Amino acid sequence: MTRQRITITIKNELLKMLDNFIDGSRIRNRSHAIEYIISKQLVPKDIKAFILAGGPGINFRPLTNDTPKAMIPVHDKPLLEYTLESLHKNNIKNIVLAVGFLGNKIKKYFKNGSSQGVRIIYSRDKIKNPGTVAPFITARRYLKDNPFLVIHGDLLTKINFLELINFHKSHKGLVTMALTPVNNPSNWGVAHMQGNIINEFQEKPRKPRGKSHLVNSGIYVFSPEVFKFLNKKQKSIEKELFPKLAKMGKLYGYPFEEEWHDVSTPEIYAHVIRHWQG
Repeated sequence: MTRQRITITIKNELLKMLDNFIDGSRIRNRSHAIEYIISKQLVPKDIKAFILAGGPGINFRPLTNDTPKAMIPVHDKPLLEYTLESLHKNNIKNIVLAVGFLGNKIKKYFKNGSSQGVRIIYSRDKIKNPGTVAPFITARRYLKDNPFLVIHGDLLTKINFLELINFHKSHKGLVTMALTPVNNPSNWGVAHMQGNIINEFQEKPRKPRGKSHLVNSGIYVFSPEVFKFLNKKQKSIEKELFPKLAKMGKLYGYPFEEEWHDVSTPEIYAHVIRHWQG
């Protein structure tokens, strides 16, 4: 991402307030603090977040027999509520929520999203086990005009969504995939990168090629042109879309090191209950 050096004059009182943002990691210095505050205030109002929350949560049965996976509790609130709160803090308030199994329970809890400070539109697939392509096709009418954030509904993360969006806008790719380092990459999609471009993507490889430990976090930014590569015969964006875009040089990677948990197994869920502080 290109940057330009500028000189500004600022009141001492404001400078002291600005310094309170600096924590050495998320906000590294004064320049970063100013950039962060400006970018947060200048988020285009038409930016939407598309959340995939229709999974049946088979690995969590019997807990998910009558509870959507995105609604399993972590401390005093559902998984999905943490994501909505994080989006609100990043000034992203237009949400398209893809629901499926027990989706009415999600609607009953969040309603129109006003309690979380967001606006929710619900999109529902009528087919059983739609995979990860069908929800995009069903929700296309809400997402077709501008780049949009995509998040799986069973994640907990402290990623800076604004920086991810700004990075996507800085290149000409169709998808930016947020990547996080893990010790055992075989449980996730593994990205092999050349610069900022993902030149190969392997979904849950038994024997990952190379030494990459950067995996698909389940968080992306999509440009609306990506719909040209999706159709009703496809099932998985991970297996059918991402490898194709990687070969075309249109899949970019955004590594991040903020806290991230893919709550995909009871073991990870138990770890989150012990360690997640929201």
